[in-house]
Order: sequence, then structure tokens, then C-alpha cells
Amino acid sequence: MSGPNGDPDVSVDDGIIEDEDEFNEEEYAAIDSMLDQINSCLDDIEERNDALNGKLHELLESNRQARREFREQLPPPPLPPDEESESTGD
Repeated sequence: MSGPNGDPDVSVDDGIIEDEDEFNEEEYAAIDSMLDQINSCLDDIEERNDALNGKLHELLESNRQARREFREQLPPPPLPPDEESESTGD
């Protein structure tokens, strides 16, 4: 028989989920506090990720601009011997 999530050989009656567990107010408050802390940490991570992503995009654009400027400063490459003779008409 498949389980509640389609997992093979797991039945609902295996004691995985016990509806008899009851939490008191203190336990709910502790769980709520932990969830608030986790949420706060996740928000902080998301802010840091957004900041890093923005800095990465700035760096990439700066790198592209530097490459463009570098290419503009380079002299054009010399033509290969075959193309030189064709362009001069020899």
C-alpha cells in the first residue's frame, strides 16, 4: 500500500502521525518564537542575496565596459597574407 504522499510501503497507521499529541500554550509560544527567528534569518539572507546580486550585476557591467574600452584602444589586427594580396589587387 502506498503512503499518504504516494510513498511505497508506508501506511498512515504506522505511528508517524499521532493526533493524540497536544501542545500547551508554552510549547506553542516556543514554536512561534522559533518560527519568528527563522523568518527573521531568512529575511536577512534574502536581503544579503539581493545586495550581492546587485553588486554582481554592477561588476559584470563594469567588466563589459572595461572590455569595450580595451578593444577600442587596440590597433586592428593585420590582415592574413591571402587577404592582403586580394585587397591590394596583386
